[in-house]
Amino acid sequence: MTDAMIQTDVCVIGAGPGGAAAALQMAQLGLHSVVVDKAVFPRDKVCGDGLSGKVLTILNRIDKGIGDRLKIFAAKTDSWGVSFIAPNRIGMDIPLKQDYERQMEDPVGFVSKRIDFDNFLVDEIRRRPEVRFFEGIDLAHYDLQPDGYVLSEKGGKGFTVKAKIVIVANGAHSSFSREVAGLKMDPDHHCAGVRAYYKGVTGMHRHHFIELHFLKGVLPGYFWIFPLPNGEANVGLGMLSSAISSKRKNLKKILADTLANDPVMKERFRDATLLGKIDGYGLPLGSSRRKLFGERYMLVGDAGHLIDPFTGEGIGNAMYAGTYAAKRAAAALQAGDCSEAFLAPYEADVYRVLGPELNVSHKLQQMVRYPWLFNFLMRIGARNRELKELMTCMFNDVDLRNRFRDPKFYFRLIFNRA
Repeated sequence: MTDAMIQTDVCVIGAGPGGAAAALQMAQLGLHSVVVDKAVFPRDKVCGDGLSGKVLTILNRIDKGIGDRLKIFAAKTDSWGVSFIAPNRIGMDIPLKQDYERQMEDPVGFVSKRIDFDNFLVDEIRRRPEVRFFEGIDLAHYDLQPDGYVLSEKGGKGFTVKAKIVIVANGAHSSFSREVAGLKMDPDHHCAGVRAYYKGVTGMHRHHFIELHFLKGVLPGYFWIFPLPNGEANVGLGMLSSAISSKRKNLKKILADTLANDPVMKERFRDATLLGKIDGYGLPLGSSRRKLFGERYMLVGDAGHLIDPFTGEGIGNAMYAGTYAAKRAAAALQAGDCSEAFLAPYEADVYRVLGPELNVSHKLQQMVRYPWLFNFLMRIGARNRELKELMTCMFNDVDLRNRFRDPKFYFRLIFNRA
């Protein structure tokens, strides 16, 4: 690697979903960028592996050809919805698209291992001549100068980028997010999780709905099963970090106990085989609004703490944020103004779109602390058309703000008038 400094208008740190969406959106706008990731692809990342309808929506907006290629991508399972199961075992199935059984040739949701999906996105980056992609390089030093950031490799190995704007998309453990932006881990707005891959799990939904189980034995967390290709499944457990600390929970033990002793799961996993090992990871949740911008930088995805606090969705939210960051970067470069003040509308755009559902998800997350209340919600929700339609919209791209703000909606929900 040369010691010469690379000059660019925009440097994207991280080539995961948020960073890839930013780079692809900028390329579509005719803007050149440099993307740097410390990993070498394909690489694994611990995740639930679910891709909601938001993902396809964003990819189609950037370039419909990318969305079309995702639809025929082999390393995924088409998923048509989400099953929520309350502590009393009452379930509510939420399709990702209304009347989906009449349109099954056109799926909108998927499940794909991150080693496969992220590599799909990296391949899309490589297609674009506007993007220079460097992997296996950990940019860990950040020097703000009057005309841009100088970003240098960890250990002083010589790789250096100078950029007018930095889009930070390098995940939950981003040193830039922590050291420069000042975002700290808050146990009340952070989830710890464990994930494993199993083969041979029975009882899966015939249309590959992902499953979120709020079982008594795992509260105040939840247990999930996401269907994957080749008869495999992503199986895991997530819980607020504050609850883990205060109650001294061991997630790996809870997962093992659930599979061995829960009467339903014990039967479903009776002949299942663990593939590999159980891995742990952390999720910075979007249940608390964070500052996503500063002088010459914007935070995207997990680096900006944008994970849905109820469903754990992070990929679609990261990709939305990435496209908004790209558009704001383009506006800043055109105006010749990369200041903190000029980048501020980026944050407003992100929370305008994602904020209402993050707020509702936070309320739903809090309900899990009261099993009787969550049971009640699921009992009425299972019969409530409006709630089901609303939650379907949350997984796609519908403006929900007015309905969330209307007190009459909650009246109709509680009294089952929808």
